[in-house]
Amino acid sequence: MSGTTTGRATTGWARFGGTVATGVVECVDLSSEAARLTHGTWFVVADFEGPERGGRARAWRFDQVRPEPSPDDVPPAPWQGPPAGAWRSSLDRAGYETAVARVRDHVREGDVYQVNVCRVLAAPLPAAPDGREPDARALAHRLASGNPAPYAAAVHVPAASGIEPVWVVSASPELYLSLERTPVGGVVTSGPIKGTARSPEGLTDKDRAENIMITDLVRNDLQRVCRPGTVEVTDLLAVEQHPGLVHLVSRVRGLLSPDVDRSPDLWRLLLDATFPPGSVSGAPKSSALRLIGELEPVPRGPYCGAVGWVDADEGTATLAVGIRTFWWSDDVPAGSRSPGTLRFGTGAGITWGSDPAAEWRETELKAARLVGLASSPDRPTMPT
Repeated sequence: MSGTTTGRATTGWARFGGTVATGVVECVDLSSEAARLTHGTWFVVADFEGPERGGRARAWRFDQVRPEPSPDDVPPAPWQGPPAGAWRSSLDRAGYETAVARVRDHVREGDVYQVNVCRVLAAPLPAAPDGREPDARALAHRLASGNPAPYAAAVHVPAASGIEPVWVVSASPELYLSLERTPVGGVVTSGPIKGTARSPEGLTDKDRAENIMITDLVRNDLQRVCRPGTVEVTDLLAVEQHPGLVHLVSRVRGLLSPDVDRSPDLWRLLLDATFPPGSVSGAPKSSALRLIGELEPVPRGPYCGAVGWVDADEGTATLAVGIRTFWWSDDVPAGSRSPGTLRFGTGAGITWGSDPAAEWRETELKAARLVGLASSPDRPTMPT
């Protein structure tokens, strides 16, 4: 495998959990081919939407996997992002605050307790004149330097590889699912985040209530695939520090039931029981997803989905919730003649105690640092 950027760009590149992979071999659809994850290392990207709304859950297998960093690593060229003022939001402030008000109406009527309402920011970012796609390694490097995250990930399989393409770079702080091997069987853990502020003093009773609500939802999800009596909340309302903000984080774990653990369709069963993640949908999940489909004008794609890896040889995995996530595609954005769009999602959990203006500000807080890092170094402006 060539150590050059060009070599990586044509054969695919992925990074997660201190491991880097090159040389993409194949791609499988997890909704129909999850049983093929029997050997090798797979990098997973799952869209928030299900197949009925055009979403996909896919895994790519790579043939060269090694720890990072390596003496063979070649630093990427500097990231060239869109101008800071080029970003546009799928919901403007008035539209977002109206969506928050509608959720509160549904909470009052008893339809839901909480709904995560999101907006997608988009900016034109064309491919290079020679046809090369934007370098995901370069953006991943910039985010790692300016916004280190516990579940940072990047997966880039270009169309030139001949295998189904993907372009995702994430600085996720949130664990969706981990799978560990123990003497008594597989143990799954989830770490829902609800509650965001600039400092611990800014966290409110609404944040704590929202976290407990979603932690209970995640507990119920895991009970669908775990042995009765083994699902437990091991950490509740822990405060985690991240660049520029703090989160409330809980932890839920359980021991997989033997029929699930031994099934060749393990990953289909896990995804069916727990996806999309509860922290980015709402409670009850089915009602929240229905409202999300009505209120959000564009699909979330990999944002709020899942990104991570599966070590099929060891039977272990770590998947992050796809928040703080950029994705690129070669479509033509409205008002642009240049194909190629970089996107980023941001959102907030809405309950009866939500103030529409405060929830809008929370989406700005979550987006500001990362959108700034991904933009060209002109005067920063928040997208509208």
